[in-house]
Amino acid sequence: MSRKWSSADIPDQSGRVFLVTGAGSGLGLETARAVARRGARVVMAVRNTAAGEAAAAQIADEVPGADLEVRKLDLVDLDSVRAFAESFDSGLDVLVNNAGIMTPPRSLSPQGHESQFATNHLGHFALTGLLLDRFQGPDPRVVTVSSLAHRHGRIHFDDLTGERGYAPIKYYGQSKFANMLFGLELERRFRAAGSPAKSLVAHPGFSATGLLRASNTLIRTVGTMVMPLVTQSAADGALPQLYAATAPEAEGGQYIGPDGKRERKGAPVVVQPVPASTDPALARRLWDVSETLTGVRFPLPAAAS
Repeated sequence: MSRKWSSADIPDQSGRVFLVTGAGSGLGLETARAVARRGARVVMAVRNTAAGEAAAAQIADEVPGADLEVRKLDLVDLDSVRAFAESFDSGLDVLVNNAGIMTPPRSLSPQGHESQFATNHLGHFALTGLLLDRFQGPDPRVVTVSSLAHRHGRIHFDDLTGERGYAPIKYYGQSKFANMLFGLELERRFRAAGSPAKSLVAHPGFSATGLLRASNTLIRTVGTMVMPLVTQSAADGALPQLYAATAPEAEGGQYIGPDGKRERKGAPVVVQPVPASTDPALARRLWDVSETLTGVRFPLPAAAS
């Protein structure tokens, strides 16, 4: 990237199908809007269908003739993920694993998993595996949205649910670290299978989205005070995942984030994940645990050690 990339650089996406999770607001809405503008068919997967329909109407007002479909998907519930995948009868070019929750009080999913790990990682892991046979075209991609918080995360294999040591930030970091491990391991498995598909990871820096407003009271209060000083808009925050999803030069296994100071703001560039998240052995361990917890087995071989 020799110059700053923007949404104006998105190539024509006519004939391509995008599935964007969490497309009712924030980064997901901006991602859906940007690719719809370039001619893509966009499936907007949302937990709240009323909010999703309102978001789709907003896009349609701005993009006459936009090809949009709103569908219900609650990533915290693996039954919802399976039902969504079973009813998804379209081919798929790009899956953007964008939806997420941040620092709520401890709660468990219907299947008994900690809610952030369930929503941010396990739901997307299962969704990706269940939709692999829908991928089509010469350049299929999976883009998984991580966070700067992955730098401070680790996988608490001995306490995945937080029963013995839950702290909202700690378990948010776990889920975002899991996103990074998953995205990079998926790319290794695509390569081992000789697949044309690419897996990339992106992060939005510090972006003004509803994710912060939905977090716990302390994070929300502090965030509201400093947000205008340190954040960028959701539209700018979506640029790294849009680059990962659409730029012809983007390569599998890349991690895309803002080019500004400490990656908080700016135009999308290739950035470096924390070294621990590039550990294939750790990624394989998480992959095996994730297959067990979700019951979803990917038809992809593990990469050679």
